[in-house]
Amino acid sequence: MSLKKRLTAVGIIAIAAALTFGVAKSGRQITEKQETPAFTKEKDTLYLWYTDEALTSYLSSAAVAYNESHDIRVVPVLESGLEYLEKINQSSLETNAPDLYILGHDSLEKAYLAGLAEEVAPKEMVMEDTFIGTGLQAVTYKDKLIGYPFYFETSALLYNKTYLRDMAKNRLEAEAVQAQEEAGLLEDEYIEAQENAKAAEDGEQSAASVETQEEQFSEEEINAKMQELLPDTIEDIKTFANSYDAPLQVEGVFKWDVTDIFYNYFFIGDAINMGGEAGWDTAQIDIYNENAIRSMQAYQELNQFFSIDTSEISYEGVLDEFMAGKMVFTVATTDAIFALEHAAADGLFEYEYGIAMAPNVDDEMQTRPLSMTSCIAINGYSENKEAANDFAKYLTTEYIDILYARTGKVSASQNVDYGYEALEQFAAEYAKSISMPKMLETSNFWVLLEVAFSEVWNGADANEELKLLSEQMKSQITGEAYQEEHIEVIEEEQGEVEYSEEYYEE
Repeated sequence: MSLKKRLTAVGIIAIAAALTFGVAKSGRQITEKQETPAFTKEKDTLYLWYTDEALTSYLSSAAVAYNESHDIRVVPVLESGLEYLEKINQSSLETNAPDLYILGHDSLEKAYLAGLAEEVAPKEMVMEDTFIGTGLQAVTYKDKLIGYPFYFETSALLYNKTYLRDMAKNRLEAEAVQAQEEAGLLEDEYIEAQENAKAAEDGEQSAASVETQEEQFSEEEINAKMQELLPDTIEDIKTFANSYDAPLQVEGVFKWDVTDIFYNYFFIGDAINMGGEAGWDTAQIDIYNENAIRSMQAYQELNQFFSIDTSEISYEGVLDEFMAGKMVFTVATTDAIFALEHAAADGLFEYEYGIAMAPNVDDEMQTRPLSMTSCIAINGYSENKEAANDFAKYLTTEYIDILYARTGKVSASQNVDYGYEALEQFAAEYAKSISMPKMLETSNFWVLLEVAFSEVWNGADANEELKLLSEQMKSQITGEAYQEEHIEVIEEEQGEVEYSEEYYEE
């Protein structure tokens, strides 16, 4: 599901939760828990709720495996994502179920204030040594760990490794020729080449004389050159595009879904602050600053360079084009690996691919992608909290070897053998990422930020858009009108960029 669809669902949940829970500003729950539940479930049964149907087979097998070694029966229950927390709240008041449930970390504050999530209590486990740091920040609220990180989603740079390998070999060949020219060795080789050509015409050329250029370079040399060609910054991608001798099927060097904030956020992820690392502190809001403005301006310039039509772009469409070999680089989420591997197995993807860290804006301005962590929360109403904690620990740290194979989800635990190098790169990007905040007061931030990105992409003033967004967020937090002092960003003088004739033809 795209972030846009997910945010719509979250907005509905937030409204329903606010009406149902009746949470006061102090965090005290107004809705009183019933003294006598409608029925009492057996103490040896745990109810686990979830909303993603892709988890059904995995959770069922985990429940069976756990039951074989524990005197506890686990019952996974698939629920609709619509009004999810409202249903949990109502069921908790009536039946004390579910005992634990899976939800996005950005909903933890709502759940905690309603008494539906409490500080976790794992036995014989140090959380900091078990989970990736970003996951721990995602499940932290007011310095308390109120969930177990389960799996994550983030974005990174996806590239066509076949194209990069071909380019690396061409560069190595060109460098070898240049070195020979400088050493004055080409004259004799030219004579030898002429003799070989004549021999070929006479049908006398040997197999050894048609040795390919690839065989002249070691795998280590080719890989080193490929790594050198991988762009570290957006400016590097521009340089790549200007110098790349693209195959006929390539329609563009860099293309991504510019309409979805999940694939855009990395541009300003390191420049702004929304609630601190754990995303709950309303005192830490910094959206309007010089680095953020410059990052958004750099984003805007890419529209002139790559000309992506927002009316026709979609993540699924971009991924299909990448599979067809029509582009070299894109921004993708972990689901792309699942799709590419299956397409390759079916003969629908004939290239190699690779994953790299999201490029920085330039050598000075860093980037940082957005991430979502799905976690397991322990219901404050559960009568079997100790058993619920134990199964949550089991599900997130022990029964994880087949998580990706069965669900396409990537574990948030440390030292996991994902089975794919690309997923290890995603895990490294996740460790660098910033979690989506969980503040109730700013729950509409992502929708408004996506609008701001869209406006800037289509020519609006980046400075003004960020200023307005910051003022609205701070007004929502304080309850009073807020006015930001205008920041004057002096444009840096740049020399005229010269593009090749091939670039204009493309």
